[in-house]
Amino acid sequence: MTSIDLNADLGEGFGRWRLTDDERLLSVVTSANVACGFHAGDAVTMRRVCELAAERGVRIGAQVSYRDLAGFGRRSMDVPPAELAAEVAYQIGALEVFARAAGSRVAYVKPHGALYNRVVHDVEQAEAVVDGVFLAGPELPVLGLPGSRLLEVAGKAGLPVVAEAFADRAYTDEGTLVPRHEEGAVITDPEAVVARSVELARSGSVRALSGRRVEVRARSLCLHGDTPGAVGLARRLRERLEASGVRVEAFV
Repeated sequence: MTSIDLNADLGEGFGRWRLTDDERLLSVVTSANVACGFHAGDAVTMRRVCELAAERGVRIGAQVSYRDLAGFGRRSMDVPPAELAAEVAYQIGALEVFARAAGSRVAYVKPHGALYNRVVHDVEQAEAVVDGVFLAGPELPVLGLPGSRLLEVAGKAGLPVVAEAFADRAYTDEGTLVPRHEEGAVITDPEAVVARSVELARSGSVRALSGRRVEVRARSLCLHGDTPGAVGLARRLRERLEASGVRVEAFV
């Protein structure tokens, strides 16, 4: 039976402001990418999400970012490699405190936003992220885009790597994500999201924005927690995957 992990970006709030419905999403997903305070999230939010995830047996992942609260981590920044490595380790370490207090642990690392897209092609920044992961824990899996420099560098360094696909994002002919500022980059039709996700899980390929079919072999499938109606979509997606013979389970 084909199996796939279902992950979502969670804990994306700050103070009294909350963006994601963490509690209800954690009843559906198998892995939680928790914001670590640099693009969103704060100590109270991180602790709460870790406790909820541990109660439900959901894997906790550190979603590391450029230091960009104002821009939600979606603005590319030229951060010196040594500084970026230290900041990645800092974010992982902060989340690990709350994960362990909840009786769990940080099980993997995933970059967010501009950093995620940057390390698809930028070897120097990818190496800095990997250095930061090694500072925090030399056996932590790294979650990223198939064919990215990040997964290449992490694999060569001896870290476990996990390729992921996106349920609600359009792809280019090269198998990368269409930039958010371009028309059609985000797929909003729930049925299209569900159908594409099942196709990805079962065939390892998806139709790009151009109409061309591209290979996207992934062990994890990401659904953005800030998508309108994210909880209902996540439930519908999981039900359709399981009805199609796909087992939904964490990759670690």
